[in-house]
Parts: sequence; structure tokens; C-alpha cells
Amino acid sequence: MSAITNLEPRTVWEIFDEITRVPRPSKKEGKIIDYLVRFAEERGIEYRKDAIGNVVMRKPAAPGYENRPTVILQAHMDMVCEKNSDVEFDFENDAIRTRIDGGWVKAEGTTLGADCGIGMAAALAVMVDESLQHGPVEALFTVDEETGLTGAFELGEGMLTGKYLVNLDSEDEGEIFIGCAGGIDTVATFTYKSEPAPKNYTFYRVDVSDLLGGHSGDDIDKGRANSNKTVARLLWDGMQSFELRLSYFDGGNLRNAIPREAYAIFGVPTHFKNDFEKRFATFRAELENEFRHREPNFRITLNEMPQVDTVLDARTQQGLVYSIVGVPNGVVAMSFAVPGLVETSTNLASVKFEGENRIVVTSSQRSSVESAKIYVMQMVESVFSLAGADVAHSDGYPGWTPDPESKLLEQTVAAYRDLFGKEPKVRAIHAGLECGLFLEKYPELEMVSFGPTLRGVHSPDERLEIATVPMFWDLLAELLRRVE
Repeated sequence: MSAITNLEPRTVWEIFDEITRVPRPSKKEGKIIDYLVRFAEERGIEYRKDAIGNVVMRKPAAPGYENRPTVILQAHMDMVCEKNSDVEFDFENDAIRTRIDGGWVKAEGTTLGADCGIGMAAALAVMVDESLQHGPVEALFTVDEETGLTGAFELGEGMLTGKYLVNLDSEDEGEIFIGCAGGIDTVATFTYKSEPAPKNYTFYRVDVSDLLGGHSGDDIDKGRANSNKTVARLLWDGMQSFELRLSYFDGGNLRNAIPREAYAIFGVPTHFKNDFEKRFATFRAELENEFRHREPNFRITLNEMPQVDTVLDARTQQGLVYSIVGVPNGVVAMSFAVPGLVETSTNLASVKFEGENRIVVTSSQRSSVESAKIYVMQMVESVFSLAGADVAHSDGYPGWTPDPESKLLEQTVAAYRDLFGKEPKVRAIHAGLECGLFLEKYPELEMVSFGPTLRGVHSPDERLEIATVPMFWDLLAELLRRVE
């Protein structure tokens, strides 16, 4: 057990500590499913597992609350698996190494998994805390939220019976969410031919690292640099002036994370060597100045390499580099309906060489307006198609339209006000939540989402603010007591 088990509320932190010790990458949730089943069986909790792996547990009402409506508590099992490049870690087998850093809980060089592990812990704590007053409760744990919302898409028939759903996947204490963006992925595939590397070339490796990264929805408005586009800027510049030839490009990992690291291997004619290195020094200084207020730890390095064997054919190189430079990235439009809310965005998530002759570029688009989501997808597709790539899209997922007249929202706001003596903020979020998919299957549901404060989500800087966890727990307990 780690030091976090001494924090309050003890039950929540002890269960969260257990969860951090169970590997749970997206699409590989077998171990966390087994943990949940064992948790229920050891405590005599009624549970059900559907075909895709979602688990729902049921707890009867406390005495005197039998006539209250059933409340569903919902969290997802999987976690984003990101680590710093210098950290040795196996997300399929290793336990997350947690530590307390001031007022925060962090992990050692990896994502913490508080998204949505702390929501899971709170729901499980409700299942075992006999002191709570509440009507019937269902706790739903879904698989593969982070990379496809598969659990919500394929939720088994009859898994839920509740009237109200409380999503525990939010990241700002004091804020109650009643809407979210829909999303879709766009994948561009380039097919290239390898050519022998030209003679009398000097080869280099450029690395961009130590960017802040973050959640491609919730952090997209913070102006964070994209490592893929940053590397591509240097390549584009080198192609114009130094006859640069590209051999390899690798950047980013997950479709829902702003990429923090990227590198490329390329060559320039040896007679341009000194001029190119001077240009790189100028380029680095320009970027350090450009990023100084938003990327304080930004690093870009250039190292000479031995002669490489092959480069991309010139046509594919131009299509790849020009499209990465030219494709939109970041905030596309702000909402006119909800001041301060990002309406539409796109994230250039990853560039990967796959197999012998394929380069796969993955991006994700989000919007709270369905037609705008389709349009930004079309923007991205157009750029990659013009560059010669084959483009495909995921099925996408719907947004969650806010219902400001919801009775559940009214009761949640009243509970927060009475507990803490202040008004919570009621907002929509630009991230994707599973709530829109639940509404498709159960259109009568009323839903809210809240949680403790998390920062740096989907990056190794992920951290959970300790002081907000008791507030999160108290609000959940009070809402369960008063909901009717």
C-alpha cells in the first residue's frame, strides 16, 4: 500500500490505490474486469457483466429510502497509457507508481489513471459504505472509453434500470457538466516507395520533447504546441532550402492526447551541412521565443547520424510533410451558445510508419454541433486527400445536448450550494463523454457529470488534487441522500 491510503476519505483512497495496481490499458481491460468481479463476489454484491466486458453492480436502498428513484453511478475502466520516453514501464503488467507531491497525487513518469480511476473508486466506495443514505444504486463500469467508447456503444440490453445517471469522469471540482462534444477520428494512410539514400548526404535526427501535451478536448484551447507539426515545420523549411530527404518520422501515440514528443530522421547534401546547422540554430531560437509563454520546458535537439540506407520517394515525402504542416490543428471555432466553450477542434495526434510501405497519420475532430463536426472532418480529409493519402473515418459518437431544466441538475446544484456555501458552475465540456451514447439507448435518462480536480490528463504530468477528493465524495453522498 502506498502513502495515498492514509488520505481522506480513506475508503475512496484505499480503493483507488488498489485500482492503480491493476493494469488497464484501453482494449486490454481483462485484469480490471477480473478485479471488479472479484470485488463484487467477495462482498456479496449483485453484479452483471455483458458480452463486451462492461460490469454493473447493484446495491439496494438503505432503510427508509426504498421508494427513491434508482441512481446510476458511471465510470470507465480503462486509462490512457502515456509515459516519458526515458521511463521504463509496461502498462500491461506494471503497477502505477503513485506519490504525493505537495497537494497533489502524481505518478512516476507515467499517466496516473485518475481518469477515470478516482471515479471508479468513488462508485465502489458507495457500494461498500453502509453508512450512506440512498435509494437503489447501480454502478456501471465501461470498457474502452478512451479509444473508441466501445463499452458505451455496445452496452448490453437491460444493463441499466435507473432514472438518473451521474457520470464520474469530470476533472474540475466546483463545476457540474450537463453537455459534451461529439467526436470522430480521421486516419490518413500514405503508401510510399523506399529509395536508396542519396550519396554525399549528411543525416540527422531531430527530436522535439518535453511539451506539455494533455487532453485533446479539455486542453485544446490552452494553445499547447503539437510535436508532430513542430517537427514538420523544420522538415518543410529544409525541403525549401537544403534539398532535404526524409527517411523516418514518428510522433505522438494516442488519438485523444495532444502529442508531446516526435522525431524525424533525414539528410541534407553534405555541402549544405554548415548552412543547415546554422539555420537549425536560428529555427530553435525562433521556436523557443514563440513557445516561451506556453511551453516552458520545450526542447528541440539535432544530432548527426550515420548514413541511412533508404529515404521516402519524393512525391510521398512532399505529400506527407506538406499535409502535416497544412492540416488544421487546435481550436477551429468557439461556441456562440455557451460563452467560453470550445465548439469545434481538431488534433493531429500521431504519425507512424507501419509495415514496409505505409505511413498512418491519425487525427481526431470534436464539436458540440454535429454539422460543424462533419465540416472540420471534411477539412482534414481534404488536406490529406489532396496530398495523395487514402482517408478513412471512425463511426464517431454523438454529443450530449445540455438540459438546463433537468431535475437531477437542480438537485445537484442545491446539494453543492448547501454543502459548500457557494454556487457551482454549470457548463458543457469539449471533451467526449459516454453520456450521449447512454441517451441513445435510454432516452429518458437525466444526467450530470462531476468529479475532483485533475490536471495534465492524458500526459505523464497527470495529477489529482488531494483537497478536492473529499469535496467530490461529500457531494456524491449528499446527492444520493437527497435525490428523489
